[in-house]
Amino acid sequence: MFLDMLAHEKRASPLTVEAYGHDLAGFLGFITQHLGGEPDIAALGVLRPADFRAWLASEANDGISSTSRARHLSAVRSFFRFLHKRHGVENTAIRTIATPRSKRPLPRALTEADARNVAAAIGEVEDEPWLSARNEALFTLLYGCGLRISEALALNVGNAPRGDTLLVRGKGDKERIVPVLPLVQSRIAHWLTQHPSPAPDAPLFIGAKGCRLNPGVAQRALRNFRRLNGIPEHATPHALRHSFATHLLAGGADLRSIQELLGHATLSTTQRYTAVDATQLLTVWKKAHPRAR
Repeated sequence: MFLDMLAHEKRASPLTVEAYGHDLAGFLGFITQHLGGEPDIAALGVLRPADFRAWLASEANDGISSTSRARHLSAVRSFFRFLHKRHGVENTAIRTIATPRSKRPLPRALTEADARNVAAAIGEVEDEPWLSARNEALFTLLYGCGLRISEALALNVGNAPRGDTLLVRGKGDKERIVPVLPLVQSRIAHWLTQHPSPAPDAPLFIGAKGCRLNPGVAQRALRNFRRLNGIPEHATPHALRHSFATHLLAGGADLRSIQELLGHATLSTTQRYTAVDATQLLTVWKKAHPRAR
């Protein structure tokens, strides 16, 4: 009945109906073992929060990911809404069960050599000198200052760093000041000599048609460069921001300072980089220590 409702009333695709059926069968199979017998509708109506938690815990023990468990729980919730609507059986316990949360993936930074290679040679993928100068300035800025691609592309010529600091407007319209390396200053200065229309209110980084540079164009330039130079596929404009933070941490910078430089609202977001650094240290240890081989 429930699957028929999905197929004919909700007009769900056959694959969706099949997935819901599989998820629901897994839940009912567990409940049957858990209760010692196949449950009827009345038994389903009096399941306790502990019963649902036991089911989710069993799935976790079986190695099912939090993303899949969240999907399974969503299917079961839909089934219990169906029972309430069609059969008058309401189980309020299902509402108290929190959805399993997926762990955010760790930031994937480039090695220092790869990050420097991108900043130094990204201009090679362009034939036009002014496009080469633009790419070198943009990617050196991303790695040297840890900017988001959106923050860099939002800059106007009048906002270009001409000293040793740069005012950045980030998420939530919050402003922060970041230091600017001499190399970044020189790359930006060189780019401005090639800029077709360097009026103060013009976009700092422009595309071939003179409009503000589209992020996709920058991503494509880096994609072409990494494939020509054997750099890992996770090398993206945002990976340069991750690299900025990870390399600062490896060099001894404290988390609070990195938080300010990145413009993170909370320190917990910045703390993810400590896990990255620890992972890299473990990799080095395994390669170098005689007892780790």
